[in-house]
Amino acid sequence: MLIFIVFLRFFDNSFPIFVIMEEHVILVDENDTPVGLMEKIEAHEKALLHRAFSVFIFNKKGELMLQQRAVSKYHSPLLWTNTCCSHQREGETNIEAGKRRLQEEMGFSTDLKEVFSFIYKAPFDNGLTEHELDHVMIGYYDDAPKLNKEEAEAYKWMPLEDVKKDIEENPQLYTAWFKIIFKKSYEKLSHA
Repeated sequence: MLIFIVFLRFFDNSFPIFVIMEEHVILVDENDTPVGLMEKIEAHEKALLHRAFSVFIFNKKGELMLQQRAVSKYHSPLLWTNTCCSHQREGETNIEAGKRRLQEEMGFSTDLKEVFSFIYKAPFDNGLTEHELDHVMIGYYDDAPKLNKEEAEAYKWMPLEDVKKDIEENPQLYTAWFKIIFKKSYEKLSHA
């Protein structure tokens, strides 16, 4: 769980105050209209529909940058997935959120373009469920990322056809949402 800690100091330099802020997701209806905010883990426990995004980064050769999730992630650790994904913050556009998270997880920034969105639901063994209206974005980058090891264990570039074949042969190596997105969007991604 991501928790923000804000340090405050009084003007008289007395001891700092620690304010802990939990991360919230934007609850939405099937038309992506916001209907409220909820703490992220609670929304996943209750399987409530919320806004999310997935970023797919390609290089000049048309290869997709895959991320292996960090071992410390609360679900799907060490599984391969798209370049990055997360949840928008209140007041943040999809593109702003994608760029923010790309920098936080993979250590670089690039222009992004939203290509489509869809709804999916994927339960996990730990009792949590992803139920997301997912905005899929693409971008282009050719250098090596600077991985945040709290988010990503490793990365690799793969041609889309090889990703498709590997998902078919080794589905247990990939996140639930990535398999859903990839199946639904293979044609769109292959023409990106």
